[in-house]
Amino acid sequence: MPLAAGAALAVGAGQAEAAPRPVSGAPHAHPHAPRLETVATFDGAMPTGVTVSRGGRVFVNFPRWGDDVPFTVAEIRHGKPAAYPDREVNTPDTTAPERHFLGVQSVVVDAADRLWVVDTGRVEWADAPYGGPKLVAVDLATDKVVRTIVFPASVAGPRSFVNDVRFDLVHGFAYLTDATPDGPNGLIVVNLATGESWRRLDDTPSTLPVPGFVPTIDGRPMLNRPDGTSAGTPIGIGVDGIALSPDGEWLYYCPLSSRRLYGVRTRDLIRLRKTAIQVHDLGVKGMSDGLETDRAGRVYAGDIERKAIVRRDTDGSYHTLVQDERLSWPDTFSIGYDHKLYVVANQLNRQAAYNGGTDLRRKPYVLYRLPIGSGPARR
Repeated sequence: MPLAAGAALAVGAGQAEAAPRPVSGAPHAHPHAPRLETVATFDGAMPTGVTVSRGGRVFVNFPRWGDDVPFTVAEIRHGKPAAYPDREVNTPDTTAPERHFLGVQSVVVDAADRLWVVDTGRVEWADAPYGGPKLVAVDLATDKVVRTIVFPASVAGPRSFVNDVRFDLVHGFAYLTDATPDGPNGLIVVNLATGESWRRLDDTPSTLPVPGFVPTIDGRPMLNRPDGTSAGTPIGIGVDGIALSPDGEWLYYCPLSSRRLYGVRTRDLIRLRKTAIQVHDLGVKGMSDGLETDRAGRVYAGDIERKAIVRRDTDGSYHTLVQDERLSWPDTFSIGYDHKLYVVANQLNRQAAYNGGTDLRRKPYVLYRLPIGSGPARR
């Protein structure tokens, strides 16, 4: 079972009966660590997301957080990013938010080989206009937008931050995380047939940041510290990474300000009537941004503090797949049909907002891949 060795938390109407138990220690090292291979480098804006099509096309995105971002979605062509599907769609026109990419946080190819774009609708942290927070599908055969699902304000409002998505085309649902620092933090479920969407697990212990969480990265605590006079405050970012099991029965997720992994049955999320949801605490994986699963049901996650990638096997054990100084903030993961795991290393913690106003990032940012012996768990 994919949730072996997981402790269950009964979660009802926004409250959990018990908080996760603290567990210490790091996953043990994999005996045959694979090597990182450079796929592309980025000398401009900082990328966050990556995804790979059936034919091997690679797509990335650049959030509009303050860098100069000429286009927020790109395809890697000849090793360099090019606006995708075109520059017009990538123009951050807030007067027509439904027809433009404003601030894209993630890109994901589904089992039907369509590229889905997760748009926060937020440009440099400004409030999102209605029509900004949305899911947009692009047909990779024609390179044309074929569908737009706009979230109502009750699901993703002006301060929401839709972060990542996974698709179950067999049952017809999409699942997203809302990682907004302003709350609420929770999961969003989309009925792909109707476009209807709803929220689940808002502000429960498994979707909230751990209170007072301060990671140690590059040998020092990572804190909100926008200027040199500030002592710094903890960075509280809730549910962020998300992944779906190959059979579509389990959804995995994690807050960014946490080291734990959680799982929940998708059947409990898709019910329109709000009922108690059992959340499974799957233990310590390390602080992670993105998550991904392979066809074998194994879960991949970053361990940002250790500059590592870890894997949770189906027996519940964790292994360090690779640890490398080049993995400076392993962000989003994607598994290609070439049986390789793709990961963006973007130095996110070195931004000025966390370092007294000094930008410590050193270009280029890098997209890596490494062999894992299994394909994607798309369905």
